[in-house]
Amino acid sequence: MTYKENPKMKESGLIAAIPQNGRCPNNCPDCFFQGGRSYLNKDKDGNFVEIETNLPNMPFAIDTIGRVVRVNDGNDSNVDRNLVLESTKDYQMKFFNTSIPYDLEGFKDPVVLTINPGIMTDKIFYRLVDIPKNLMFIRVRTNCWNMNEVVRPAVQYYAVERKIPVILTFMAYYDTADKIPEEWKKFYVLRKRTLNVYYAITTAGWDLIMSYFIYEPFVYSCGKIEGEKGTTACARCGNCIREYFVTMERLRQ
Repeated sequence: MTYKENPKMKESGLIAAIPQNGRCPNNCPDCFFQGGRSYLNKDKDGNFVEIETNLPNMPFAIDTIGRVVRVNDGNDSNVDRNLVLESTKDYQMKFFNTSIPYDLEGFKDPVVLTINPGIMTDKIFYRLVDIPKNLMFIRVRTNCWNMNEVVRPAVQYYAVERKIPVILTFMAYYDTADKIPEEWKKFYVLRKRTLNVYYAITTAGWDLIMSYFIYEPFVYSCGKIEGEKGTTACARCGNCIREYFVTMERLRQ
């Protein structure tokens, strides 16, 4: 099967890998991987295909040399975990993505944990009692209306109290603006991100949220600047590259 590069990661030093075949059983609402909008939903001519057609999506080990492999930019590394570990054993530099807080230390390599997946997004988040040494950073699905219930307390719990990096990943809504509360619609606009058009946060909305954390050294945005004045591309972001090597240095000790 021909490997397909995630266009978001071009020129970033990252390369994606999905070892599993099939859809992710987590089935998180508004996940691009699930909703037919993934780069894996295209054939070589740009025509729509079911995502299973292009899965697994695994680069050759030789093509990962000098790059950091992001394992599971779709699906979840704690789904079919033994398969994931076996399939990626030849990658020299890699980290694993999961939204299932199970035996993270067992991955050995760095791990990114999404703490408010699916229906938890606006309501609650996972609080790890014991922080695994290989925890690379915490990922928080972020919008304008989950700040008080999720984002700010998560930043307090992880970034402030435990010095764990927190990356805010800004949600985008593809099917309807009705998912956005009326009082926050002024901070969302229909615009193209990497491949698709979404109701996504404006730069003004992004500025407002990030202003709460301007003096928090462990809080970052996914994407250097979000909104119509910024980009979600990985190349000028650098969060994953930076935190991968910070974590590896910690594991080396």
